[in-house]
Amino acid sequence: MKHVIIIGSGLGGLTTGVFLAKNGYKVTILEKEPTIGGCLQCFTRKGKKYETGMHFIGSAAPGQSLRKLMRYLEIDDQIQLSALDPTGYDVVSIDGKQYRFANGREAFIRQMCVDFPHERENLEHYFDLIDRVAAASNLHSLKQNDSNSPIDIECQLRSIDDVVGSIIHDPLLQKVLVGNLPLYAGERGKTPFSTHAFIMDFYNQSAYRIVGGSDHIATALQRTLEKYGAQVLPRSQVTEILCDDRRATGVTVNHDTQIAADYVISAIHPQQTLEMLHSPLIRPAYRNRIKNIPNTVSCFVVYLDFKEGAMPYMNHNFYGYRSGTPWDCERYDAANWPKGYLYLHLCHEDNARYASTGEIICYMWMKDVAQWAGTRPGHRGKDYEAFKEKTAERLLEAVERDFPGLRASLNGYYTSTPLTYLDYTGTAEGCMYGVAKDINLGASCRISDRTKIPNLFFTGQNINSHGMLGVLVGTIVTCSELLGTDTIYRQIFEANKA
Repeated sequence: MKHVIIIGSGLGGLTTGVFLAKNGYKVTILEKEPTIGGCLQCFTRKGKKYETGMHFIGSAAPGQSLRKLMRYLEIDDQIQLSALDPTGYDVVSIDGKQYRFANGREAFIRQMCVDFPHERENLEHYFDLIDRVAAASNLHSLKQNDSNSPIDIECQLRSIDDVVGSIIHDPLLQKVLVGNLPLYAGERGKTPFSTHAFIMDFYNQSAYRIVGGSDHIATALQRTLEKYGAQVLPRSQVTEILCDDRRATGVTVNHDTQIAADYVISAIHPQQTLEMLHSPLIRPAYRNRIKNIPNTVSCFVVYLDFKEGAMPYMNHNFYGYRSGTPWDCERYDAANWPKGYLYLHLCHEDNARYASTGEIICYMWMKDVAQWAGTRPGHRGKDYEAFKEKTAERLLEAVERDFPGLRASLNGYYTSTPLTYLDYTGTAEGCMYGVAKDINLGASCRISDRTKIPNLFFTGQNINSHGMLGVLVGTIVTCSELLGTDTIYRQIFEANKA
């Protein structure tokens, strides 16, 4: 039995562990924090639960890609889902005018044509392209094609604004269609259209919140792991990846305990992984490339505690842009922040009438809180607390313009900054979605699941994409190195026969 050590217990680490444990590998997952889950973690304040990352998922209806993967992972019957409004799971507001994203191709186009009837044919071309890009990726569609289509490759090399602008003529509709940019931190002239296409396809099929919080996914995956004999060990920080002159031999945990392994898989950020490696097998050129890869923006979050029965449950996500465009919200200054925000309610029970909690998420770079770097949560000082309060009040003021009476419905609120995100999820620079994709950097900003050490691999969002389906695609890529792609597809197909 080959022993695999997985560093990190986020979604990528846990699901990679399940794939391998189900195929006879001895799996040990090491997590430095007391709580497993990474961005699946939730936290509780005054008896109410809040999400840290996985706010909603898509393609989870029976027969759809994510549901098939959940069945293979043996968690589909343990996770309760609550469907978002199919007539408008996402609502984009630009200059006070709202536009609804409906589930399903025809419903989406029909809804958009209410405001843009002259763009019907172009909207059909737009969706044709999204369908082709999603179908061309055998991993995203879970259909074993011979190779990815040239259309998929082209859409990895052209930016979102370039492709959308070439299809859609109305400048306002161009902005509306990218209104969900915060879901992938898209940047004008940089982010490839394929990223947009996969996200649109993923949520357009179906959209759900996880009843009771996404930490239920981590708990369910741990049960599957334990069923197949895997170990998940919190408070076990990998401080060094050990190597001989040819390969990785194991890891050092908490600076003093060595564990031998046949394979090591890192589910944490590649930059942090290389800090644990002192082997000459990793050449300086490779280190420098990984070190210089840009990361996505981080965020400032206000966690809302609603009074009982005060706020009707909002069964959609709301993207507000008073600046007139979803683009360039990451390019802000002290005078114009926030340029946009995502506001949503959390689902504490199915068919909820009133919201118990909600969140407002807005871009923020680590440099804005750099003066408190190196401090511990709860011990950052009065200036930091004053900064958070001032920033939260400014964000609440912006949201109140779209939702009058929001403040009156609150018992109170909590906040987090990029430093909080760094401390609790371990992402480099507190980034929301790991490595940033940039068509201008070509292959230099792409992360392969393989490293320069033959038995050391990466898994998780950085080798493919973030989000539940994106991470699971990364899991399949990594596990195919040990199991073979044919085996993985066959097992997923067999798990969904019933």
